Order: sequence, then structure tokens, then C-alpha cells
Amino acid sequence: MTERIPATLIDTLDPGRPVRLTPARSGGPIHTRSFTGTIRTLRLVTGALLFLLFFSTAWLNVDGRQAVLWDLGKRQFHIFGATFWPQDFILLSALLIIAAFGLFFITVLAGRAWCGYACPQSTWTWIFMWAEKVTEGDRLRRIRLDAAPWSLGKLLRRSAKHGLWLAVSLATAIAFVGYFTPVRALVVDLFSLSLDGQTAFWLFFFTAATYLNAGWLREKVCVHMCPYSRFQSVMFDPDTLIISYDAARGENRGPRRKDSDPAAQGLGDCIDCSICVQVCPTGIDIRDGLQLDCLSCGACIDACDSVMDRMGYARGLVRYTSERALEGGKTRLWRPRLVGYAMALLVMLGAFAWALEARPLLSLDVTRDRTLFRENTAGQIENMYSLKLINKTQQPRQYRVSVSGEDYALRGRQEIALAPGEIVDLPVSVARLRETGQTASRIRFNLEDLHDPASRTSSPSTFVAPANR
Repeated sequence: MTERIPATLIDTLDPGRPVRLTPARSGGPIHTRSFTGTIRTLRLVTGALLFLLFFSTAWLNVDGRQAVLWDLGKRQFHIFGATFWPQDFILLSALLIIAAFGLFFITVLAGRAWCGYACPQSTWTWIFMWAEKVTEGDRLRRIRLDAAPWSLGKLLRRSAKHGLWLAVSLATAIAFVGYFTPVRALVVDLFSLSLDGQTAFWLFFFTAATYLNAGWLREKVCVHMCPYSRFQSVMFDPDTLIISYDAARGENRGPRRKDSDPAAQGLGDCIDCSICVQVCPTGIDIRDGLQLDCLSCGACIDACDSVMDRMGYARGLVRYTSERALEGGKTRLWRPRLVGYAMALLVMLGAFAWALEARPLLSLDVTRDRTLFRENTAGQIENMYSLKLINKTQQPRQYRVSVSGEDYALRGRQEIALAPGEIVDLPVSVARLRETGQTASRIRFNLEDLHDPASRTSSPSTFVAPANR
């Protein structure tokens, strides 16, 4: 009725009950079986949306400029019409913290749903597995191909597979590097063989990294290299939704005829077909309980449901459920830890939105000249300053510079026009109009956008005068 996974048996304390090694335990290559199902369709839709987002965003233009471009050389980061500068890195830190709390929230709610549906490692691995199926055939054909001696046919199939892997890897590298250098010029330079050495290195690096991670390492990255797999289980609680095998319903497991009565044979609903093992990308047996290697991709759920349909049994022998539900209780959706993460997320998202809205689109940095002071022709004490002005908008702007306080006057250029993203160093001097009796006073420089008076910023500095003046 169904093909069985090749059994590798080892002895146990009970010779009558040998243990079948799963692919993960045997250490051999993992060849997954093709399957269909609702969860697979959901994962394909999610992966397609992520692929579309990743590969297309860099090609979008806003106001004649690449929509998303991290220009490291100019230290400007363009994101959909907004330009961010190194001074705005606090926003990036806040965004990373929000992402971490979002991951915590998802983990408490639905276990490793991120790993199964949205993680780039998992998504690219599924693409590479698809390339493997297209070039080498389904699971049994790939197993036979591994065992077969080298021949022209085997060489052609392996070459086609690795060719597809390298093509996907190169496309991934182009898309990724295209977020840091203009992607259109990058593609032209690549195919005209005129890339500079630095860009060529990063293209080669990310091509090789994608090829190795998704093609060769695969589940080893998730199990041995990813830190999330190490600490995610401590975030679970009895109400976390995880993929579980219902042992109370499935045991004792064993093969049987479709029209037989399993209860009369002392059997549960599990027919021990091992298809759940054959479809698992990490090669584990979900019937062994919750394991570190489980990515929560739901492949075993779709596979088991298809077997239950053929046998005429109810679906859900393997399903998303909680430890509490398996013990006969009712899963609690909202509990203190989950509510806490949700509240923290809402507060941080609100604060982040406010910070983005309140972010000044102009910048002013003041540096006082090393010369302590000088006396001008009017007998007034002057200090020299260098003002660094940055127009963070995508439009040309006209700015006015001033200094606070009735005791001080700004000498030099007070209005200046800046192009989009332009940085200008403006030398000015400040004269003290009357004596204050202080050798060091605090003053403040102001920068105002003449097109938008609400857009303004200021920066403090120090005015130095001789002790007797």
C-alpha cells in the first residue's frame, strides 16, 4: 500500500524490539519524499511572497532613486523615499529589538513557526530540494542514484542539479549585493565582466555561502549552527502550539488491511508506514516526541493526513496542538507571558512609529575652532566655529542658521541652500556684544528649514572669552 523507509536496525536490551534508525540518526543523506497538503500550500504561498519581496524590492524606484539602497560609501541608507544616516542607527537598534520580541511572541504562541515558514535557511533549502527533484527524480530514484556507480547519466543529472543550485545562488547573491550597490549597474557590470574587485568578491562570497548552506549543510545549519534552535525550547509552555504525535490515539502502531478492525488487533490508528519520516527535511521521527531538530514545517502533518484519508480514519494523528491539549485539557490562547510580549511589542511599535515621525530631517553638528578667541575691529570678542549641515530629505532645501541669546551675534553666511542628501561644512564666527563677566558661556546654534518652519534642530557649544573681558 505504501513504500517504507529502508530500515537500519540496531540491537537493544530487548532483542525482540529492535530500533529503526531514522535518517537523522543514521548520519546518511536525507532524501525527502514529495507530498501535497494544506500546510505545504501555505508554506509555498509564504515562500513565494518572501521570494518576491526579496528579489523585487531592490528593483523598485522612488523619485528616480533605487527604493532600498544601503550606500555604505556615502553612509546614506535610502528606504522608500526616506534617507537615514549613521546618526539614525539608534532606530536600527530599536528595530532589531522589536524583531527579537516579535520572534519571542511567535515562539511562545506557535513554537518554531518562523523556522518552518519564513526562515531564509528553510525557504532556500526547500528551493534546492525542488531543484534536486527536478533533475534527479523523486525520493527512491535519488536513493538509487546515490548507490549507483558513476556513469554518463549520473554525471549529467548531478551536473544539472548543481547548475541549478549555482544559478539560484548567483541570483540570490545579485539580489543581496544589489541592496548595497545600485542593482541595475551591478547587473550590467556583471554581464559585461567589468565588476570592480570588491563587488566581485562579495558576489562570489554570497554565491558560495548560499550554495553551501542550502545545498550541502541544509538541516545541519538549523540543528548545529542556529542559536535559535538551542534556546527556543525553553520559551515553550504547556499551551504553546507544537507539532505532536497523538500517542494515545496512535499506539500500538502496526500495519493492517484497510478494511480490518484495528481495535480487534490491539492497534491504534498509526499504521507505521513511516511516511512522516520520509517527508521530514531533518530526517526525524515525530512519533519520538518533541525534538530539537523539528522545524515545525508541518510536512509530517500533511503526509499523515493523506494516509488517514486513504485508511478512512480521522485526520489529526499528527497535528498542531499543545501539551495541555494532548493531556486532555484545553489550550489557553492568552496567558501572562504571551500578554506580556504582546504589550511590550505594542509599546515598542508605538514608540518606534513616533520616533520615525519625529526624526529631524536636518542635522547640525558644531565644532569650535581650536583658537580660543580673537578680538575683532569693533573690540568685540569672537569665537570661530565649523558647522556641519546635512539635508536628510530628498528635495533641495533652504536653511537659516542663527545663534540663541541677545548677548551674541552670528557673523558670516546665515542662509544656505542644500541639495538632497548634501553635506556642507560652514565656517562662522560668533561675537559677544556685551560683557558678561564669564570666561566660558554656553551658547546654542539653531538650524531652521525656510520651507518648513516646523523642521528645525539645534546644537550646543561653548563661547570662550578672556578673564578680564
